[in-house]
Amino acid sequence: MDAIRRAFERCVKAVTLKPSIGRGTAVSRTRMREGLVCEIEDGTWKLTADFSQRLGGGETAPNPGVFGRAALGSCLAIGYMIRAAKYGVPIASLEVAVEADYDTGALLGTSATPPGYREVRYTVTVESAAPDADVRRMLDEADAHSPYLHIFTEPQVCRRTVRILAPQEV
Repeated sequence: MDAIRRAFERCVKAVTLKPSIGRGTAVSRTRMREGLVCEIEDGTWKLTADFSQRLGGGETAPNPGVFGRAALGSCLAIGYMIRAAKYGVPIASLEVAVEADYDTGALLGTSATPPGYREVRYTVTVESAAPDADVRRMLDEADAHSPYLHIFTEPQVCRRTVRILAPQEV
C-alpha cells in the first residue's frame, strides 16, 4: 500500500504543477475478422471480442458488454485501492460486482426501448479493520473521482467520422 500511496502522491504533485501531463488521447482500434469476431488493439494490448451464438457470433471471446462491465468494475476497484492507500485504510479484500439489465430487443430493433442498459448496479464488498466511516469516506471519494463511473452516469460527447474506401485490388 505504501508504494501505491507514494505513486499517487507523486502523480498528484506532478499534475498539480503541470496539468498538461495528465491530459491525452487514448486510441483503441477494432478490426472485424471472421464472423462477428473483433480484434482490438490499444497500445501493446491485444484483446478479442465476439458475440453469442444465438446472435450470430461464435462465442470465442467475451462480448462487448463484458468489457464494459469489466471497465467499470476494475476502474472502481483500482480507485478504491488508491484511496485506501492514500488514507491508510487497511484492506484485507475488496470485490466489485457489476450488474446490468439489458434488453436484446433494443439491439435487434424489435423493442421501443433505447439500446444500452436499463440500470447498472454495483456492489462493493470490503473486508477491512478500519472503522466503517473511514471505509465509506474512502469509497465515496473514489466514486467521486472515478472516470468510468462518470462515463456510465453522465452523457459523453461522441462524434462519428466516416471514411469509405474502395476495395483494394490484389
